[in-house]
Amino acid sequence: MLQEFSQHRKLMEEELHKVIVGQNEVIEQVFAAIFTRGHCLLEGVPGLAKTLMVSTIAQILDVNFKRIQFTPDLMPSDITGTNVLDEDEDGRRQFRFVEGPIFTNILLADEINRTPPKTQAALLQAMQEREITIGRKTYDLAPPFFTIATQNPIDQEGTYPLPEAQLDRFMFNIKVGYPTAEDEEKILGAASRGEKQEVRKVLSAKAIVNLQKLVHSVAVSDYIIQYVSRLVRATRPGDPATPTFVKELVDWGAGPRAGQFLISGGKAMAAMEGRFSVAVEDIQKVALPVLRHRVSTNFQAQAEGMTTEDVIERLLKEVPPPEVSKFES
Repeated sequence: MLQEFSQHRKLMEEELHKVIVGQNEVIEQVFAAIFTRGHCLLEGVPGLAKTLMVSTIAQILDVNFKRIQFTPDLMPSDITGTNVLDEDEDGRRQFRFVEGPIFTNILLADEINRTPPKTQAALLQAMQEREITIGRKTYDLAPPFFTIATQNPIDQEGTYPLPEAQLDRFMFNIKVGYPTAEDEEKILGAASRGEKQEVRKVLSAKAIVNLQKLVHSVAVSDYIIQYVSRLVRATRPGDPATPTFVKELVDWGAGPRAGQFLISGGKAMAAMEGRFSVAVEDIQKVALPVLRHRVSTNFQAQAEGMTTEDVIERLLKEVPPPEVSKFES
């Protein structure tokens, strides 16, 4: 089954590359989040095809797709829906719930940091519990449900930083960079010819749910769990075993949810390659997108020109995997 899953993943990638040029690492991380019920935050400057990538993935997956353009005047009810007063033929009045765009399978929160925190918070319950409460009633969201948000860099004008509570609900914070020179030439060539590629539908909603269960069943050894625990705890300045450079450069580190997402991401990476168990390399591959938005560097780090990514990459080099005890006959 894992081999079949690996083939499906390759087919999805081939279909997506009909529209999206390059961005292999970004695509791999988005797929890993989808197959582990995770949410993604895509961060990059405008014009890097973030929105196009998400809408094309929705076409490949044959699921319901809704897009919300976040603006400063957007209200929470514009996302979740609201109760409206209806009058029937007998003149009786009653409230009827009108669903908002959040009732879908893939929700694209476009430019999520263009709206104030009050509206951003409307996504919190849906992202964590997969349900929405309106008034006295709670509505379940049909599986699968993913939120894929795009975000412009915070230092650009007219943006609102996401609250830490909402950032922590995103499994991955994925940085979308500029294309290489070769990829950019391909993009410009396709645009000048007016080419429009059609993609095939690869997986249904039911198939995605089944594959999520398959990925969840990938084996994780105690050795991997110890390594993940050691790595996450090393991001916390107050932990006795934390490296000295972390205590000097970090204000606060990652919580237990980061470890859960590291293991889930490692399972997805192993499954997408057709392997039955998680390796250390799988954890290291997803460490940056999982920890990037969960580690806060201080002024000392900024003074030394150290970014959060630099701190995490140094951690991966300095925090060794636990030793495996040798079998003695």
